Amino acid sequence: MRILITNDDSISSPILPGLIRWAKKHGDVTVVVPKVEQSGKSQAIEFYREVEIKEVELAPDLKVWAMDSTPADCVRFGVLGLHQTYDLVLSGINRGLNVGHDIVYSGTVGAIYEGSRLGIHGIALSSAPEDQEEALAQLDGVFGWVMEQELLSHNMLYNINFPREARGIRVTRQGGVFFSDGFARREGDMYIQVGAPVTEYGQNLNMDIDAIRNGYVSVTPLAAERTDFVAFEKLKHLT
Repeated sequence: MRILITNDDSISSPILPGLIRWAKKHGDVTVVVPKVEQSGKSQAIEFYREVEIKEVELAPDLKVWAMDSTPADCVRFGVLGLHQTYDLVLSGINRGLNVGHDIVYSGTVGAIYEGSRLGIHGIALSSAPEDQEEALAQLDGVFGWVMEQELLSHNMLYNINFPREARGIRVTRQGGVFFSDGFARREGDMYIQVGAPVTEYGQNLNMDIDAIRNGYVSVTPLAAERTDFVAFEKLKHLT
């Protein structure tokens, strides 16, 4: 298996070396990650300015490309710049859960969407910041389950979130509000966006937020197609 690894937490992510070493057990690995943190950049790309892309030795046995751009651009460079083909884009392990409405903002998830646009299957991996090492420890079992169940033959993209101690694995759908958002005023005319995780949750284990809060690994199949096909079928006769 040829694997392209990226993230949105940058080359400085403390979990990155462990993820690379884990992935090397499963195939040939190429790593292209942002030079600086790119959280919240979704599937954005940079095409108005030149960007620095440099091969860096992360450790004696780990070479990576560090790109001064977004996770989606890292995937684009891995394919279009390095002229390589891959079987899988592996994005993460993100420092923070990517569940509910918030996945639309995620650079971690945006990377696998860009991979799917280029014809590559993708898996986004996320956990709470304090649980990244535990997520890495769970990865053998969860990835083994994904391959055993042949999930990649059913769908291009999966968003996987890890709890601290997993009671099991649930196939889920995207949930609702995970963060309460707002703006806080700073000095003068300066503002910053603020938020905190919603602490109340339900028991619907088919929802990613509820599953993760109840101690299950959440595996959500995602769709890259933006067309609302129900509306399309109702409206296509109009033209």
